[in-house]
Amino acid sequence: MDVFTQAERAEIEKRFGLAPEQLDKDNFRQLLRELRAKYHPDNFEKFGDDTVRALATERFQDIERLAAKIEDWLNGQLRTEMKPPNADPIFGKDARFAIREMKIELRTSDKDLKYHLFGAFYRWLMLGDKFKIPGTGAWLIADEGHTGHRIGFQETIRLYLTFGETDSVETIAGWLFPKIAGRADSLIIEGDIVPIEYPELLMAVKRRSFLRLEAAA
Repeated sequence: MDVFTQAERAEIEKRFGLAPEQLDKDNFRQLLRELRAKYHPDNFEKFGDDTVRALATERFQDIERLAAKIEDWLNGQLRTEMKPPNADPIFGKDARFAIREMKIELRTSDKDLKYHLFGAFYRWLMLGDKFKIPGTGAWLIADEGHTGHRIGFQETIRLYLTFGETDSVETIAGWLFPKIAGRADSLIIEGDIVPIEYPELLMAVKRRSFLRLEAAA
């Protein structure tokens, strides 16, 4: 069974210029770097249009979701329809996720990262208010105990993520990734360093928030 839908195949060929079977790890990574550089939402800030920005962010997230599936396929994780008995349960279609106050740390030399994340609302987050992630019931609370220096600026932004079983982890990771890609120097989730790549971010959040597999009806 083909692991890619007809629509996904068409989108892959449109974006990457190659059919999935023509991709290998080397050309896939090179093409993905080029696509990220081309479609990063920051490139569209100059238009000063919220609609253009939203469309760019949506396209960027679509590319990241496709890239995650291609990477899994290249790694052989989606080559068969049935998962082996010892497959990681976080990949199960009935997996459920939820967590309260997952600690996320962003280390950066970009003094505007926290404003890029939340805009002026960051000032209220400093007082402990919740920031709701668009399209979800999830929220973030920022820790005001970060550090920053005017010369040789380096800052650690600490966030605490809470979401429930009805929230999509893909949507949460899809909102966060384009906000920090190219701006954060390092990402630490619950004490573990995580590469700033969409698949790794998604997997890290899923691993730390996995509850159970929903029992079949």
